[in-house]
Amino acid sequence: MKQVRELHIRTAIFVALLATVVFGFRQLVFDHAPMTFNDHLEDMSYGWYVPVFSLYVLWRDRRELVESAGRPGILGLVAMLPFLAAGFLGTRGIQIRFEILGFAGLLWSLGWTFFGWRVAKRTVFAAAFLLFCMPLATYLDVVTVHLRLVASSTAFVLLKGFGLDVIRRGTMLMSSTGSFAIDIAEPCSGLRSLFALTALTAGYSYFTQPTWLRRAVLFSLAVPIAIMGNVMRIVTIALVGMTCSEEFATGFYHDYSGYVVFLVAIALMVACGGAIDRVCAVFARESGDVRGGSQADGAASCDGVPSRAACGGFSAVGSVVIALAIALVVPAMIYQAQSPVPVVCEPPKVVLAEIDGFESQELEPSEAELQTLPADTRFVKRLYSNAHGDWFQVTAVVGGTKKSSIHRPELCLPTQGFQMTDPRDATAGGADWRYISLLRRDAPPLGFAYTFFNQAGYRTPSHMKRILRDVWDRSVYNRIDRWVMITVNSSTAADAAITAFLERLCEVCRF
Repeated sequence: MKQVRELHIRTAIFVALLATVVFGFRQLVFDHAPMTFNDHLEDMSYGWYVPVFSLYVLWRDRRELVESAGRPGILGLVAMLPFLAAGFLGTRGIQIRFEILGFAGLLWSLGWTFFGWRVAKRTVFAAAFLLFCMPLATYLDVVTVHLRLVASSTAFVLLKGFGLDVIRRGTMLMSSTGSFAIDIAEPCSGLRSLFALTALTAGYSYFTQPTWLRRAVLFSLAVPIAIMGNVMRIVTIALVGMTCSEEFATGFYHDYSGYVVFLVAIALMVACGGAIDRVCAVFARESGDVRGGSQADGAASCDGVPSRAACGGFSAVGSVVIALAIALVVPAMIYQAQSPVPVVCEPPKVVLAEIDGFESQELEPSEAELQTLPADTRFVKRLYSNAHGDWFQVTAVVGGTKKSSIHRPELCLPTQGFQMTDPRDATAGGADWRYISLLRRDAPPLGFAYTFFNQAGYRTPSHMKRILRDVWDRSVYNRIDRWVMITVNSSTAADAAITAFLERLCEVCRF
């Protein structure tokens, strides 16, 4: 049949264009994604199975996809444009999140362009599932802090409910006798297990729930399910530590108790899916709805061969749409594949000098700073104090080549037991700063200030502006910026005192 031959020709062109897309994203497919999946900081070993699952979904629905094939869609061509831009920015700027968004979106919109909206509807889940390859643990590190606080506070309540005498300080849980203490560190926040479990829940809900509404309900429960699984792990570690030994609890049991998270979470996921089935069954009986499932979208003839109305032919509009898709994708992928290696800038020089009227001493970086941040991160620290008893600790973190060298101060302050209040913007020494008042139990309030700058002299106290500037410079100027974070801890929370010190600091110090 002529229609079938035309569909085969269109499919062959589509497959060739997909190969071009893989060529354009070859750094993502063969370098960036595998490196991210093996990165212990991201802990994304599950990422290897995400594309396999997406391919399985497409293979499972292959007959329905053929039956849904329709005429080329011009709206799919329009939908391709933002994904082409995201892929360009991601590849040029070495931003894997933009790369993955562009790659997954381009695959989906190409199917829409070549075969119409019905195919796009059937492939949207498989394409969206690829977004679980996106590394978010280091990007959403501010969420990590809150998850650590939620997990520690919930575990504290449960342990008190068991009758155990425990004390909570920030993210640390300890026995009142001091015989056991555990800090809910970043790897134990539950963020990494959260991503793995949301992917698992998405797949489970897709296959076990018949409607998108029911799938969305079950998927939305993935977050509390993952948090509860992590809380139970923390509780069991604390129980083992208090009843057996701290060494065994924080050593062998801690290393292998990650299975507790998944056992509890999977059990809760299955239970929630069953509860949704029972609730919907009761609702269906009461409403008298005994209808069967709906027919598959798209017109199809006998034997699974698309009808002329479904697949259409090479109409004038369809031919133009396909030609435009080829004209857009092929040059973009060839240019994208030839992206040059970005230039790593020299780091800014930072010198913390003496200030008249203040005594000062150099400080060494803490063990946590040395272990947490990349090895090429540099630290310059100095403590200033005056005759009035006021002190100011200044820390300059000079970032290395990895973006993880610089983070938001809000990530580490709550874990130390500080409550951050009254964040505000201020100007001192010709630079913009962010001020925060720090509260701690049974202690007077402390002051805190920070700002960022790079080797080009761009300054901002906004972490978001810093990230956007970094993406822009990597994508447009093909350079890797070197950022410096200046933080100032103060014995006083008064704005006037902090501003006066920063004015003096900026006069004599080099940064």
